[in-house]
Amino acid sequence: MSKESGSNMKELYSIFHQEYIIMAEYRMLQTENLEGIYVIPSYENSFLWYGVIFVRTGIYAEGVFRFTLSLPEKFPDDTVPSITFTSQLYHPAVDAISGHLNLNEVFSQWDKKQNHIWQILKYLLWIFNNINIKAPANNEASLMFKTNKKAFIEKVKECVTLSHEHMYDAPLTEDKHYITFQPYDPKIHDVAKNKMLKQKENDENSHGISWVQTGSYQSFSKEDTSQ
Repeated sequence: MSKESGSNMKELYSIFHQEYIIMAEYRMLQTENLEGIYVIPSYENSFLWYGVIFVRTGIYAEGVFRFTLSLPEKFPDDTVPSITFTSQLYHPAVDAISGHLNLNEVFSQWDKKQNHIWQILKYLLWIFNNINIKAPANNEASLMFKTNKKAFIEKVKECVTLSHEHMYDAPLTEDKHYITFQPYDPKIHDVAKNKMLKQKENDENSHGISWVQTGSYQSFSKEDTSQ
């Protein structure tokens, strides 16, 4: 094997290994309790993830906020991944202009042995019920929360209302994995709902063992049809 081909193989292995790590991170977060958060890697670029959070409690309750999660080029051997809200969000931890979520308070640097993407999303969930940020990205919002909570809550309500108004907007990209929503249509969605309910009912009646006859625990048992 020539030095050039050896170098190419090493580079190819590095790419596949990195993709494996990214997908492992995605599978890991699926096992965590991230209520109301939905994320999926881009179809075209695994370093870009699309996300939506449905806030269920607190003053941001019923808000539906979109965000993107970006991984650095050399992830996980690089800087901290970043989160940017694409929905308008008035919050002390979120830059009013860029929508960038300040993660410095909890992730000063990235340690691949200890840090994982689900932890970032856990922090994202946390900020909606913990407004008093020590190192705010939006000083105006931080000051208003401390000195005039009534005005702050009005600002938050405006963001929640705005998030509903833009819920069904056309996608900003042609990426197949961009998360989209449609108004409820009984002709379409009732069919899907009934299928899911039927599947759930079947799962509840199942023993979870293949080829086991009802009332039996013998593997590969089948109904006796010889009689």
